[in-house]
Amino acid sequence: MGELRSILERIAASGWDLTAVPARQRLDGNCEKRTLVSAIQQAERECGSCGPLYRRAPELL
Repeated sequence: MGELRSILERIAASGWDLTAVPARQRLDGNCEKRTLVSAIQQAERECGSCGPLYRRAPELL
């Protein structure tokens, strides 16, 4: 759980509302897994390659 928390904290601090908001909500216990995964998948589609954190997070959820 420590790795996932660390990743979510970094995503939440990114400032990109598409992923930062659901990541912060997930950390606060207010976001379902599917909502966060969907946001991460959308981010991957929009930026092409957001980096390993965005690929690793769904694996850990």
